[in-house]
Amino acid sequence: MERRKVQLTGKSSYIITLPKEWVLAHGIKKNDAVGVEITTDGNLIIIPKIEERKVRKIKVIKVDSTTDPSLLFRLLVSAYIIGHSEIRVEGNLTTEHRKFVRKFAKMAIGEEIIEEEDKHIVIKDLLDPHEMPLDKSVKRMQVITENMILDAIRSMKTGNRELAKDVIQRDDEVDRLHWLISRQYSMMIRNVGTARIMGVTPWEGLNYFLISRYLERIGDHAARIAKYSMEIMGVDDDFIECVEKGAQVVINTLKSSVNAFLRGNIEIANDNINAMAEISKICEKIYTSALNYTGKMAMSIGYVAESLRRIGEYSADICERAINMWAEKETNR
Repeated sequence: MERRKVQLTGKSSYIITLPKEWVLAHGIKKNDAVGVEITTDGNLIIIPKIEERKVRKIKVIKVDSTTDPSLLFRLLVSAYIIGHSEIRVEGNLTTEHRKFVRKFAKMAIGEEIIEEEDKHIVIKDLLDPHEMPLDKSVKRMQVITENMILDAIRSMKTGNRELAKDVIQRDDEVDRLHWLISRQYSMMIRNVGTARIMGVTPWEGLNYFLISRYLERIGDHAARIAKYSMEIMGVDDDFIECVEKGAQVVINTLKSSVNAFLRGNIEIANDNINAMAEISKICEKIYTSALNYTGKMAMSIGYVAESLRRIGEYSADICERAINMWAEKETNR
């Protein structure tokens, strides 16, 4: 770290010189204005440009006929999360490549294919990520995953395979919201101005990113329950009642955990962590009921119990992040 002395000019102004390399790198000239921000921990942040100009970041992905389409898809997701405003896919594009590019554009929020030729496809970001509040996205993820769990259990109870398939498809909606929050957090750690515009600190941004990761995992387990529900349709009423009770406790804990995070209720967050004992007991009871069955049905019952337990554990993780974030805020007041 470079040390610079604070100097007094006039009777009440203190000044410090800026590093020449930094000034030149940002194209700052005499009489240009820079932003000065005081962080919650008492540090000062110097922002090179007060006006928020959109920087056009272009990512070029080269492919040929041997490029694995699934690798191309992952590279597209990576470029999106990093924060590129335009992605160009160039090379010998096969039908499968184009299929995966369209899949990505459909899933990623704000991404649209604006140009498609024989040798290239251009995808442009049409959404300003600053306009998507993190708390709204997290709440939306919680509502979607909650309904996924409810419908997965309902499909098991009613034998509705189409409903189970619909739950599995809804997991894509959870994924795309997680990608968006990941993109926003990635932009925050590269440009402190992004965090300022969104009304959060980088530390808060990290917590929102982690919460979205937990919710994305919860969505995976809800889809998993729906998948295995198709193997255990037609089980006895006592088993269904046990699973419904467990699912309701898990859903209530999930909803309460997200609300505790968003509202900063440390006491409720702590209560939800302690609730894991009850969830574990219910899941153990579901595990035990699997002994009454054989083959695929017994295995599927075990997977359902495991996923309910994991959802409860991720809800506890959300509460731990809530305590960490809001306890830090209380400390800095």
